[in-house]
Order: sequence, then structure tokens, then C-alpha cells
Amino acid sequence: MAARWEPDPTASFARRLGKSSHELGQTSGNASCPDIWELDNGDVAVIGRDLTDSYQGRLPEGVSIDPGEHLVVIPRATVIAAKADIPDA
Repeated sequence: MAARWEPDPTASFARRLGKSSHELGQTSGNASCPDIWELDNGDVAVIGRDLTDSYQGRLPEGVSIDPGEHLVVIPRATVIAAKADIPDA
């Protein structure tokens, strides 16, 4: 059995995956900027809106949000813009 994944809180931001919210026209200011970043250890950080409470009672079968986790939503355009930067393996 594989070891349980744990995030490394000391990992640093290495590079943005895709385009910034400003480049995608999703924001006009410095606040509320969805983003996807690769960390220096290869993990990915997602900045989005916390909608944990909105989805908690209607998660698909077999899906759960553990204590300390949050369900974060980002715009489709942010994911599409990051696709080219995400390796296949």
C-alpha cells in the first residue's frame, strides 16, 4: 500500500501553470485571483474560492472532504490555460 500523501508546508512556489487571472481577463484588481502553481517539490497549489460548505452535503459517492481540507473552485479558463504546462507523467 502506498504511503499517505502529506503536503510539505516548506515547499516554495516554483512556476505558474498557465496564465495569470489578469492575462485571462478574470479580474481587474489585485484581489480574487484564481491561480495554479507548481511547487518546488512537484506538488500543485490552487488558489480559488473556498466552497467547502456549499458542496459538503452533495459530494459524489466515495468523495469526502477530510478535516483540514477544503473544496476550492477555479474558473474553467484557468485550468485550460494551465493544460500546456502540466506534464503527462
